[in-house]
Amino acid sequence: MSIAYHKDNITIVFKTSNRSNARTKMKTFRNKCIDDILDKKLPGIPDTAVIVEIGVGRLFEEKWKIKYKL
Repeated sequence: MSIAYHKDNITIVFKTSNRSNARTKMKTFRNKCIDDILDKKLPGIPDTAVIVEIGVGRLFEEKWKIKYKL
């Protein structure tokens, strides 16, 4: 039996709006595939949010905490 999709931590860095002084936030989804996150409305992320970066794996979460001072 094979697994259809690899499920790993997916980290999204987003701004709450398109303004320059908008707050930057980070959300991590565990045990979901990237297709589910890109296709559907995300819980905890508003519709007006601007996605800055998306990464798969734990390494991105650690790097972006330092980069965006979260």
